[in-house]
Amino acid sequence: MKISQPSDSPVLSSNAASLAAKSAPAASAQAKATAAKGPQTAGVAVTVSSLARAMETDGASDLAEVDMAKVNAMKQAIADGTYKVNAGVIADKLLSNAQDMLQRSRV
Repeated sequence: MKISQPSDSPVLSSNAASLAAKSAPAASAQAKATAAKGPQTAGVAVTVSSLARAMETDGASDLAEVDMAKVNAMKQAIADGTYKVNAGVIADKLLSNAQDMLQRSRV
């Protein structure tokens, strides 16, 4: 799903960038004042393909596979301060996932 087009605007020069940085507090105050007026709609139409809708309904059945007993046990361990993070296991899984992604991108 494509949300926006890349801008064709030129890169700011260093002088323009420094001027923008100096005026940032004023812009920030103006943005806060505008936000305080109330919610505004962006007016952008979004369409969802039939494939995306099918994926959404297919994924709904995955929610039932959550082991709530394990979730509650982990919540309790975190609340008690007894939950231990195994950094080695996390690092191994991150490396494994990265390796899988690289292999898929080569195919």
